[in-house]
Amino acid sequence: MQTFIASGSGDEEHAVIAHFRLASDGFGDVDQRKRIYEAEQVMEAATEKAGVGEVDGNEFGGGEAVVYAYGPDADALFKVLEPTLRSLPFRPAHVLLRRGDNETRVDL
Repeated sequence: MQTFIASGSGDEEHAVIAHFRLASDGFGDVDQRKRIYEAEQVMEAATEKAGVGEVDGNEFGGGEAVVYAYGPDADALFKVLEPTLRSLPFRPAHVLLRRGDNETRVDL
C-alpha cells in the first residue's frame, strides 16, 4: 500500500473511513456484501482517475461494514467518494474524515 502524505502537514496521513449498519448482525447477507464490493470498485476507479488517493479495503462484522480510503487530502478524497458512499442504501451510516490528529464525522 502506498502511503500518501498531506502537503504541509508533516507525516500525517489523511483518511476517509465509511461505516454502514447492515440489516443483520455478523457479516450481513451476501447481497449486502456484494453491493459494498461493487461500490469499492467504483470508488477505486474514481480515486485513481482523480489522483486523490486509494481505497484500501473493508471490514465486515458486528452488523457493520467499514470501507477505508487514504490520501493526501481527506476533503478532496471525500468529494470524489461521496456520491458512491451516499448511493449505498445501508443506514444509519457515517464517514470519519481524518486529517492527522483531527477527525470530523459526516452523517450520510
